[in-house]
Amino acid sequence: MALAIAIAAIVYTVLHMAKRIVVGRLATFAATTATYLDDLAVGMLSATHPLFMLSLGIYAGAHWLLLPEGTTTVLSRLVIAALLLQCARWGGVGVHGWLHHYRVQRSTADAASTTSTAALGFVARTALWLIIALMILDNFGLNITTLVASLGIGGIAVALAIQNILGDLFSSLSIVLDKPFVVGDFITVDDIAGTVEYVGLKTTRIRALGGEQVVFSNSDLLKSRIRNYKRMQTRRIVFTVGVVYEISKSQLLAIPRILREIVDAQPQARFDRAHFKAYGASSLDFETVYIVQTPDYGVYMDIQQEINVALFERFGQEGIGFAYPTQTVYLSHQGKNAAEAP
Repeated sequence: MALAIAIAAIVYTVLHMAKRIVVGRLATFAATTATYLDDLAVGMLSATHPLFMLSLGIYAGAHWLLLPEGTTTVLSRLVIAALLLQCARWGGVGVHGWLHHYRVQRSTADAASTTSTAALGFVARTALWLIIALMILDNFGLNITTLVASLGIGGIAVALAIQNILGDLFSSLSIVLDKPFVVGDFITVDDIAGTVEYVGLKTTRIRALGGEQVVFSNSDLLKSRIRNYKRMQTRRIVFTVGVVYEISKSQLLAIPRILREIVDAQPQARFDRAHFKAYGASSLDFETVYIVQTPDYGVYMDIQQEINVALFERFGQEGIGFAYPTQTVYLSHQGKNAAEAP
């Protein structure tokens, strides 16, 4: 008996000292590297519970005792259960550490990742502990087939009952992982435009241009057509100018050249084309296309204003008039053909 206790104490002490040495050296090495994987390994090894090491010591010492076969079997199953629980603890710490690293990396650019990755971590840890619990029950000889089948049927029933909530939850995870937009992006959804303020587990909230907050369910949001203006790199601008019909051919042919010169004069605009497009109801229509080299809407409006002012000045110098809706009415006088009766 004394020998078994001594062996158990020695095994526990050796495991405890080995843990301290390995964790200490690995932590020192991790401090000199940029990767987070060694830090994650340090966290997982540090989570080794003393009771797990004690159970291994007791199991080692029990081999020096003459125990009944049933007792030996129970002891073996207890040690396996302790090992499974320790694996669950390592896995839980690993999942938590990875998600924490992900949130820290994305917190500046995507504040919504904190909420959604927390939910993802909860789901992952719950699934891990559920699997470990089933393995422990199976280790003790219980028939888990019926239990697994019952859990499957119950899970289907619960999933059907809360399918809308689950749909929004998985849509939230899709938004976080696929990143069609992040908090702070300016987007349009159907006919609603605004800035994304919050992405939660069930809803996404947008601050509309009118100042009101618009709330979308995540699943409905991903089913819609989303335009993310925050990720624009350039703006393609098309505008039309109408001039009066009472101009000469030389003036008409000079207008595309004038439009090109004015657009080329803008430092952040790149000219694409300018053409005499169509005969309008009361104007000759010219279409111009240019590219703004920045997505900033204010810069685009400044450029367009400069173009409009320059057009006003050049058309005035060239004697070209801007068209506006007009109508010409022709009146004809019809005299009397029949003589007046006396």
